[in-house]
Amino acid sequence: MNDNVKPKGELTLRTLAMPADANPAGDIFGGWVMAQMDLASGIRAAERARGRVVTAAVKEMAFELPVKIGDTLSVFTDIERVGRTSITLRVEAWAHRSRYNAMEKVTAGTFIMVALDENGAPKAVPAET
Repeated sequence: MNDNVKPKGELTLRTLAMPADANPAGDIFGGWVMAQMDLASGIRAAERARGRVVTAAVKEMAFELPVKIGDTLSVFTDIERVGRTSITLRVEAWAHRSRYNAMEKVTAGTFIMVALDENGAPKAVPAET
């Protein structure tokens, strides 16, 4: 990893890229990476909302590098904005390449999560305590 470039945000999820998640060339499917980012967004937003959240939108996502079988995927989240019922997060996915002892940013995106009440209707995000 370049010492000047480091992940932004809080480490929210780590997982190992496995053969079942790859294409025949050994690259991990982008949908799998995006799913891990969505899980991390949900974890972080649910903590902030103190309850259930759902994904409303994913914006500005581009894949820079592939994730390979055996890489450890680390997902970092940063809450950018809290609206009345929504939470906007900047999410970065980094691959730790153990065979090279390097960590590289593979993609980033903006995820918008909405807080829901027990009936599935949007609810206000509580003030931070």
